[in-house]
Amino acid sequence: MDIGFIGLGSMGLPIASNLLTAGHKLRVYNRTASKAEPLIKSGAELMPNAAAVASPGGIVITMLADDASLESITATDHSIAHRLAPGGIHISMSTISPATARKLAKYHADKGSIYVAAPVFGRPEAAAAKRLWICTAGPESAKHKIAPILDAIGQKTFDFGEEPGAANALKVAGNFLIAAAMESMAEALAMLEKSGVDRVAAIEMITSTLFACPVYQGYGNAIAHMRHTPVGFRLLLGLKDVELALKTGGEVRAPMPIAAILRDRLISSIAKGRGEMDWSALALGARDDAGLPERK
Repeated sequence: MDIGFIGLGSMGLPIASNLLTAGHKLRVYNRTASKAEPLIKSGAELMPNAAAVASPGGIVITMLADDASLESITATDHSIAHRLAPGGIHISMSTISPATARKLAKYHADKGSIYVAAPVFGRPEAAAAKRLWICTAGPESAKHKIAPILDAIGQKTFDFGEEPGAANALKVAGNFLIAAAMESMAEALAMLEKSGVDRVAAIEMITSTLFACPVYQGYGNAIAHMRHTPVGFRLLLGLKDVELALKTGGEVRAPMPIAAILRDRLISSIAKGRGEMDWSALALGARDDAGLPERK
């Protein structure tokens, strides 16, 4: 297929690369144009602005950092929503609020194009290996059409119906659960370390028995070794996602007291200069609270 792709960050770049490998043609745009160079060498065409990647009846994929960035290229005059009409499809892989997803879906419908929410779970290494889990929501006919694209970048797609906010609600909930797991592991390991137990040996036991799952194994290893670089997902963006969880919970009147604790932990981490570290660095806050020394 002929696809437009906007957003070539740590997730967007490997996803776009896999689409090229699968034989799709790409027109790409990124605010920092130099990030597109590997794709251009592989045959992608760099466009001068975001709207230029879209064509009538075509397909555009976006992987942008937040709601505001996505709205700026979608719900404005001469945006991709306009240029995709009639009948073109916007596949949004960004982690945004369910409310924004619904707003953008309506905007597309009003302009004669189609919006499909398709946020993903997985870090950059999973994106490179085509091992993403993808959640979709939107019109059935559009989801059927884009299925080959999603198959080229992910290991499995989970459908959550036609209501566009559903997939993003799931994504926000999932990221909240990851953050909560990291905070729990950090607190437990701080207690164990102060009790004289080797933190690495402890996490190896815990994640091979009681909590033998990818989130505990991957993030548990990083937390136990206090290894928070290279960055797969910036802590600043982690705060954005936890705030989305709190916002969504408020909108549907579902209290999320643990999310409030996580928000404060992340704000404290940013105040200590950890905002550009991987979001697993939130775990250092539990060490601070326990009076444990910083790793040399």
